[in-house]
Amino acid sequence: MIRFLLALALLVVPASAQAYGFFTHEAIARIAMLNVRPETARTIRAMLRAAPPLLQTPECKAATPEQASTWPDCVRGLGERFSYTANWHYQNVDVCQPFDLKAACKDGNCVSAQIERQVKLLQNKTVPEREKAMALIFLIHFVGDLHAPPHAGDRGDRGGNDVKASYGPVTARWLNLHSIWDSPLAERAVTTPPSPFRVYSAEERAALGAGTVEDWSREGWEASRDAAYALALGEACGPKPTGPVTVTPEAIEKMVPVQRRQIERAGVRLARMLDEAFDPAKAFVPEKRPPYRGG
Repeated sequence: MIRFLLALALLVVPASAQAYGFFTHEAIARIAMLNVRPETARTIRAMLRAAPPLLQTPECKAATPEQASTWPDCVRGLGERFSYTANWHYQNVDVCQPFDLKAACKDGNCVSAQIERQVKLLQNKTVPEREKAMALIFLIHFVGDLHAPPHAGDRGDRGGNDVKASYGPVTARWLNLHSIWDSPLAERAVTTPPSPFRVYSAEERAALGAGTVEDWSREGWEASRDAAYALALGEACGPKPTGPVTVTPEAIEKMVPVQRRQIERAGVRLARMLDEAFDPAKAFVPEKRPPYRGG
């Protein structure tokens, strides 16, 4: 019966589930909002309540932290208006080569560079309110994306999207290595007790939230190599599969705690980034630059 219900649930999930699961992004936003400073939480909620008329995206809601966490995926369906953001959701760092973030982030078109950019936009006193609202929403979303292993490292297969796979006994036309991590595996990690929705202790926040964005990128890349690929394929950098692969129940059991750890890290680290972004001591007015004269 459990397998039947799981299979039924997977079969009715739309193809959009291949974006890092809406459920998971919302979970990360919830963890973060439980762990930001009270003044940060008030500022965020006020900004988001005021955001809808600024954004003018009635198809895609962003009036709460949970809605904001999925807005950047939703607007990718609005055609050319937001097509420029497509490369900001991931970074294809080769898991079979030494870690090289610079090569994967040319011109800032990758998720880690965009996280740092959104923080600076929020700290910049001269940025208009509409751009600040978008920066806040993108920051909430991108910290989640960075902690999804297939968004942080791959084998030249679009983050596992090109690797058709089954989730234990369950098969569906939209399932692949990427979507398994984005949806059923992530949802299992979040719903497995104990609940991740709590206020973490100062010691936990210090441990989970430590490091730089580059450090977090490396961790995600390692998780992609050692869990997403190695556990699914037997070895991370062996021959590429020529047909569908089966992510076995045994592999899933080992993947769940990795995914759970990444989600908790994402929530606590997002809280840290939001506190820093809205810290009055870090606000700045950029130095004036000489007028642009073309050429």
